[in-house]
Amino acid sequence: MYFCHEFQYHFVLKNYFSSDFKLGVLGGGQLGRMLLAETQKFDIFTCVLDASPDAPCANICQEFHQGDLLDFETVYNFGKKVDLLTIEIENVNIDALDRLEKEGHTIYPKPKDIRIIQNKAHQKTFYKENDIPTAGFYHYAYKEELIHSYDNNIIEFPFVWKAARFGYDGNGVKVVRNYTDLENLPTVECIVEELIPFKNELAVIVARNKNGDLKTYPVVEMEFHPEANQVEYVICPARISAEVAIKARNVALKIADTFDFIGLLAVEMFQTSSDEILVNEVAPRTHNSGHYSIEASNTNQFEQHLRSILNLPLGNTESKVAGVMVNLVGSEGFTGNVVYENIEELLKIEGVTPHIYGKKITKPFRKMGHITIINKDINKAREVAQKVKETIRVITK
Repeated sequence: MYFCHEFQYHFVLKNYFSSDFKLGVLGGGQLGRMLLAETQKFDIFTCVLDASPDAPCANICQEFHQGDLLDFETVYNFGKKVDLLTIEIENVNIDALDRLEKEGHTIYPKPKDIRIIQNKAHQKTFYKENDIPTAGFYHYAYKEELIHSYDNNIIEFPFVWKAARFGYDGNGVKVVRNYTDLENLPTVECIVEELIPFKNELAVIVARNKNGDLKTYPVVEMEFHPEANQVEYVICPARISAEVAIKARNVALKIADTFDFIGLLAVEMFQTSSDEILVNEVAPRTHNSGHYSIEASNTNQFEQHLRSILNLPLGNTESKVAGVMVNLVGSEGFTGNVVYENIEELLKIEGVTPHIYGKKITKPFRKMGHITIINKDINKAREVAQKVKETIRVITK
């Protein structure tokens, strides 16, 4: 009887498709919206929790729950309603996840990993303790400690300041070059890193399931907007040597293995002037650096996330064709109801696919969508991406 019961139990858990199984997603933003395209493909019932009634996922999931992702009771009660809980943003109430996990609920990525990753100081300490290469850093509980450290010649300009919590899309990161910059920093927990001279900013996405199966996507190259500190272009494959690509992949695999991670882990890195790889930070979820995969890869990152957390066979991560992603952000000087100027012109260009995130209101540098350009020649794809960037504008009526 025991073995029969065990067999039935596992069968029920694995019956995800066209069944009563409910997948819960904490966060209803654009990452969730693109994940829902894959749950719909597999006919997986999906429940989403987000604070905004106008979240991109609100009208396309099977169940939408409005609530604060950082509120213990809201997250705890939502988690009890689903069979497996995952995230599309790491700023969630971890105490609620810990309690759910102790009560036997399945959560991927694991709460212990999200707890480390959602605080940049904890992330950096984790790297240091596990011999993972990263830039040197100092940790401060508040700004006065940081100013005291500078006044006593412990740190010097220039340096990179990062808020320990709640940074996203370039917010919460500043290059501090003088005392005025220092005084204007917010009074929050933070880290200070040395300013690293680097050739490239790279990223590797690792997928890992409960069985321990591991796969990595090709190393991508990221080009950043100089003012907004946001990724402007993601280029796959990265235009780097095979040796550097192997180094980057090995570092990413070491991090996933050290965490004993389950799900999708995006690892952002610096390639230094001497071709060393230093970890910048990681994200325990699908990531901007993997959006190109929807058009360019055999298995896109959103389907792979599902495969990982459901302990299904991992998909082929190889690219079918070279791809460049252009982030579509709100133009400076425009706030209000969104208009995508010249988007019709882009649709005339072969290999160009726009993705609109369903946000009705634009504001400067807000992520409103992305555009993927595919081509057999990565350099040609990059040329088209530049044309795309110069053609479309995200403005208001």
